[in-house]
Amino acid sequence: MRQQHIKINIPRQQLELFAADELICRYDISTASNGVGEINGSECTPRGRHIIRAKIGEDARANTVFRARRPTGETFSEALRQEFPERDWILTRILWLSGKEPGRNRLGNVDTMRRYIYIHGSPDADIMGVPSSHGCIKMKNADVIDLFARVEVGTVVDIIDDVQSRESNS
Repeated sequence: MRQQHIKINIPRQQLELFAADELICRYDISTASNGVGEINGSECTPRGRHIIRAKIGEDARANTVFRARRPTGETFSEALRQEFPERDWILTRILWLSGKEPGRNRLGNVDTMRRYIYIHGSPDADIMGVPSSHGCIKMKNADVIDLFARVEVGTVVDIIDDVQSRESNS
């Protein structure tokens, strides 16, 4: 199998999966409503090179609710959202990211993994293409199920915040 990598383009609010230099698939996503940044507690989406450190939820049903990376036993519904309006809904699958750049997104107060930054499913009513997360990369449930099946632990994930970087990093 050819080497895979993911590019997350924040201005375009898109995630692209490549095998070598060939585009395999593209998904609309939602990154942080607070913009980009690496500081712990900022609720911003971290930039730079990452890897998928762990895949969580392989056998979970769509709309399975996760808290602290564990299924709660709940299935998301609009009624559940009404009951718990303060929750940050992490659904269906989790791809836990780990930074690869010490001082930028790894170690200290900029550590992506210790910030619990994921690529994860979200309520289907959530609009993709518009920043709205608390720092993570949100996807439609069907899309995160598809992506999860295509990638492995260790897959490189580049998170970029300018359009030109996409072309220069391909």
